Amino acid sequence: QVQLVESGGGLVQAGGSLRLSCAASGSIFSIKSMSWYRRAPGKEREWVASISDGSTYYTNSIKGRFTISRDNAKNTAYLQMNSLKPEDTAVYYCKAQARAITLRLDDYWGQGTQVTVSS
Repeated sequence: QVQLVESGGGLVQAGGSLRLSCAASGSIFSIKSMSWYRRAPGKEREWVASISDGSTYYTNSIKGRFTISRDNAKNTAYLQMNSLKPEDTAVYYCKAQARAITLRLDDYWGQGTQVTVSS
């Protein structure tokens, strides 16, 4: 099994920055990709960004403001969030596409971390 733990959320004023971390642990054989999603109050969960084989992908609403990165040695992904807006307020979730000791490619999710941006 693979466990994901997010950290780095909190309360920040509009225009501020936060850096989220997602650490993967457990019986990891390999990690194909890592992604961030978010769920704002009263809305569906939406995809935010992904990183796979060094390539990065972003949803349009956060392009130029957020940066996803990954430290393969630490099995950790990061989401640097700059120029935060109140509409970025959400619970942010990390997802990893990974192979555990069974070698089956599965999706694993973290428990989420709250980001609140005040105006």
